[in-house]
Amino acid sequence: MKSVYLSAVCLAFATVLGSGVGEAQQKTPPAQESSVFGETIDVRVVNVEVVVTDKDGNRVTGLKPGDFRLKVDGKEMPVTYFSEVLGGRSVSPAAEGDQAPAVAAAPAVEPGGMVGTSYLVFVDDLFPTKIRRDEVLKALKGDLARLGPEDRMAIVAFDGGRLTMVSNWSQSQNQLERAFDEAMTRPARGLDRTVEFQRFQHDSEFADGTAGDSAPLDLNSRMGSFGLTMTERAYGSTLLHQEEAVINAAARTLRTFASPPGRKVLLLLDGGWPYSIQSYIRGGGSVPASREFQDGEKLLRKLTSTANLLGYTIYPADVPGVDASGDTFRDQEIKGTLEFVAQETGGKALRNGNRLAVFTEAVADTRSYYWLGFSPTWERKDTSHKVEVTVAKPGLKVRSRTDFLDLSKKTEVSMMAESALLFGNLPGGLPLPMRVGTPVRKGGGTEIPVTLGLPSDVVTLVPVGNKYAAHAELRFAASDDAGNGSEIPVIPLDIASDKPAKPGGFIKYETKITLKGKANRLVATVYDPISGKIATAESSLTLP
Repeated sequence: MKSVYLSAVCLAFATVLGSGVGEAQQKTPPAQESSVFGETIDVRVVNVEVVVTDKDGNRVTGLKPGDFRLKVDGKEMPVTYFSEVLGGRSVSPAAEGDQAPAVAAAPAVEPGGMVGTSYLVFVDDLFPTKIRRDEVLKALKGDLARLGPEDRMAIVAFDGGRLTMVSNWSQSQNQLERAFDEAMTRPARGLDRTVEFQRFQHDSEFADGTAGDSAPLDLNSRMGSFGLTMTERAYGSTLLHQEEAVINAAARTLRTFASPPGRKVLLLLDGGWPYSIQSYIRGGGSVPASREFQDGEKLLRKLTSTANLLGYTIYPADVPGVDASGDTFRDQEIKGTLEFVAQETGGKALRNGNRLAVFTEAVADTRSYYWLGFSPTWERKDTSHKVEVTVAKPGLKVRSRTDFLDLSKKTEVSMMAESALLFGNLPGGLPLPMRVGTPVRKGGGTEIPVTLGLPSDVVTLVPVGNKYAAHAELRFAASDDAGNGSEIPVIPLDIASDKPAKPGGFIKYETKITLKGKANRLVATVYDPISGKIATAESSLTLP
């Protein structure tokens, strides 16, 4: 896990002391037996949700698989899975000619069955003011009756330092109402952002000689590199760190809630993230040709690529934060972020009065669509692929995501572990018993004994000769209240035992970690590549 602002914690690992299931000893299985843990066959389907409208914006229904053209990186791909969803229910596609290739229904979608939607709500507490944020949260709470019987919702909030899971996936309206009430009790830090912006404006006016009778400063004092003043560069750096933090937090939230059933939707409550920080700083003024700060596309690509990788459609809603005094130019920068995120993922940007109808709009937009699927045949190499969907019939418009990220299995596991380390748990994850011993100052850090109970329901022991062996991955991370944290080192666990593990049993594993820096939270995860399961544990720390 990388820190949000700067790395304040690092981890070093001591020698493993021992482990066991009964008489099990921690050791590496013989080389000739390692094939037991070889690669598995990777069968996957990439889904693309598509909305088709006529020239007047009305939904077009009744299209067949043959009406669509799907291109990936400019090459046409066969649509091997196809379902039309009308009013939240899957309908059988109209019959095509005998020469048309066979097309199956989208995975996990039965013709005539209800198709649920998983709504993930990400609440930005870093940029908006509390009164404006709570207006949107109250509106969401008031519209919960629109959840269908197959729908579910989860709520996550971010304050600039820590991500908080306000509610895991739930289909209970009462439970979600309580979760929204809890979300409204959280502090919102938009007033801090307003003070920063006003101070920046005041300092800029002073530097320009427009504050009172102050004389203008000389050119060398006013201008930084690439035509930005020192004041602009300082405020821009602060804004960049803040925007990167909230965008990274939203992307990590998607990874944590990667595989809910049905259609996947992110309701993104955005407190006002400028598309171009440099343009936002300058307002209506000229912008230097050489850019010091990342532009909006590069900043936001981590979020949109993660959404497209996991099949999430994003509906961003603006939740006003900084009052730019009616500055139309700066308002357009914030609007640019909303529109880019929506366009890249096939969603809609919801602004002004529509922000109070964010759930109503999202429900209406996701109840009817086409679900196209194809099976990639290439190797997964952490590469991005462009997606283009068109309809053969003239005069129709198509809205869908524009790309997807084809992560390798190794990167996918690292993302999952990162999310578990971030939240301390995962939807569907199993508990990992952990006992933390007394921290002791040693050298330049703090040494902490840790004992784990590796669940046998997670770590798979398989027969190898006359013994049993398992291979798993262990990760630790530590963090403080400001969100600063350690990297995610990986400890390979190769375990051998004379006896099979009992269902519901545990493998005792002891180690020592050394923390350098300050931290008050320790998280551990164990991932088993055979079962695909992950177990997590979290403990508070009190360092000497």
